[in-house]
Amino acid sequence: MLFPRFSADLVAAALADTPVVMVTGPRQSGKTTLVRELIGGERRYFTLDDDAVLEAALNDPVGLIRNADRATIDEVQRAPELLRAIKLSVDEDRRPGRFLLTGSANVLALPQVTESLAGRMAVVDLLPLSPAEVVGTKPRFLQHALDGRVLEPEHCLVGHEFVRMVLTGGYPEMISRTAEKRRQAWARDYLGTLLRRDVHSIAAVEKQHVMARLFRVLANHSAQLVNFSQVSGHVGIDDKTARRYLVILEQLFLVRRLEPWCRNPIKRLVKTPKLHFLDSGLLAASVGATLEYVQKDRSVFGKILETFVFSEVLRQSGWLLEGHRLCHFRDKDRNEVDIVVEDVLGQIVGIEVKASATVRASDFNGLRKLAGASGDDFRLGVVLYDGHRVLPFGDRLLAAPLSSVWMSVQG
Repeated sequence: MLFPRFSADLVAAALADTPVVMVTGPRQSGKTTLVRELIGGERRYFTLDDDAVLEAALNDPVGLIRNADRATIDEVQRAPELLRAIKLSVDEDRRPGRFLLTGSANVLALPQVTESLAGRMAVVDLLPLSPAEVVGTKPRFLQHALDGRVLEPEHCLVGHEFVRMVLTGGYPEMISRTAEKRRQAWARDYLGTLLRRDVHSIAAVEKQHVMARLFRVLANHSAQLVNFSQVSGHVGIDDKTARRYLVILEQLFLVRRLEPWCRNPIKRLVKTPKLHFLDSGLLAASVGATLEYVQKDRSVFGKILETFVFSEVLRQSGWLLEGHRLCHFRDKDRNEVDIVVEDVLGQIVGIEVKASATVRASDFNGLRKLAGASGDDFRLGVVLYDGHRVLPFGDRLLAAPLSSVWMSVQG
């Protein structure tokens, strides 16, 4: 089943005014489907997953694209040299929409790529499916929150049904499998292939089994502050190697560091980043969090749920194209806010995530501290909970259903 991708409009707009457009995101997130549906048979198509095409791209990149008036090139990270040839072609012909690229690794982190295509390329990130894309209604949670409000959803997904959706995540192959064991098996196979093959396409990793072990350790640290000394100790590598391997996992769009929010004259903030996986289903499979397990031990669900919300906010930020900064907040007294969104005007929204159906005044402690630190720039503090109603908890503070993040709203 094909689902509408809200990033498709961003890709179409970029093709209309930019010579090179790159769609980046993890493997199996739907990049190839998106670009093929978007442009149909209007241009030549190359995939570097084809060994013959890859050899041509590596050995004669200029020749490969010489006669391509307009081309789509899939998995371009496998031959970064091709980007230099694309630059030369674009410098001779700056018509918009000439090259549509996809990449399952962040090739923009490579210095030669940034230098080659600066000012010539637009980048659109495509994460795994949002539940909003599955139901076909574009959410406006983040946009409304920055306006200082949250609207009640037309329908709330709660309890068992909601937990199942979070544990499934957004990979199309996971969503299409009705049996939980089949979803978990796909996730294990996917990660095994990714860590064996794609890691080597972007970096030299001496010990492959160490990368797999690090991944498992990081899964147990998702939604927590990253203590590199502790992580490296669990894996049996030094701190420097752990940091380097984490960058590789970030380049593969598996994890993302969330930096601490800080604004002068705030002092003595904890400067340690948090770690998030970019898909709740992949995280759940990595820590063995099945529906039965979560029903017995709800505590494991909290970090998976926070990952789910973070990924959804990240997607919505990308759809809005307004340059939001996503952070976390923690002060010297350990008052915390899970997600802080700051727009280009400096306006602040704080989001706290709860897995329970009960909200207490104490759940807003971190948000109140963030409001005090932000002053007039504080727009809204929201505690998301497993309930149905939007409830006021003081000046610019609300409790809101988790479903309000992605479901269509009333009014």
